[in-house]
Amino acid sequence: MDSEEILLRKRLEELADKAYNNSQYLFTGFLSAAELDIYYRMERELSYVPVTVSGGTADCERVMLRFGSEELCGYEEPFPIRCIEIAPLVEKFGEELGHRDYLGALMNLGIERATLGDIIVAGKHAFLFCTEKMAPYIIENLDQIRHTSVRCRIAEKIPESAVTRLERRTVQVSAARADSIVAKIYNLSRSESVELFRAKRIFVNGRLNENNGGQLKPGDQVTVRGFGRFRFVGVSGETRKGKLNVEADIFC
Repeated sequence: MDSEEILLRKRLEELADKAYNNSQYLFTGFLSAAELDIYYRMERELSYVPVTVSGGTADCERVMLRFGSEELCGYEEPFPIRCIEIAPLVEKFGEELGHRDYLGALMNLGIERATLGDIIVAGKHAFLFCTEKMAPYIIENLDQIRHTSVRCRIAEKIPESAVTRLERRTVQVSAARADSIVAKIYNLSRSESVELFRAKRIFVNGRLNENNGGQLKPGDQVTVRGFGRFRFVGVSGETRKGKLNVEADIFC
């Protein structure tokens, strides 16, 4: 167990204890898949306090934990998450920017990663989930990404373009093993896929998965760090040569 994991475990324990003893809601910052896995490994020992998860909208990869519930605290408190729309100041001069461009510009402002959630790119616009406290700072200070001047504003209603889009894909595998499915979806060799499991870069439903030979269940959400995410739909049939047709929804 490394020092960062020890610190996060201690922080989660402190939040759980304080929320339970004071009957108040407490929140983490945005957690990565690896950090969320640490919570799931502690879930049983923290079960004395209710915990809910949200990233701002359905299917967000980076999420907050909320310790507390209406029953425990006597009131309801929403997640302190805001959605910011980032758009070119002049639409026709806007560049086609990627996730790394937006994240890099935000990091250059000295912003801590834990205050930032998912960034959803939609054409020349992007929608950023961030903490409520960080939103005004970003709106005031983020004015350029690469060579594009941008404006930022709170998106009061999350637009359709910021809702997760899924692309159904069918691949053929010899056996419905997790490593075979990951390999086919991301055009990797079997050995490259196995190495991802060994490198602790595969998460299933927020939990680290090192069992490359295991079976996925319909509905399982798989995060492959460095490649993307997909939701396993299931086996839809068999070819004449005995291979399995496997369907998955790819997060776009």
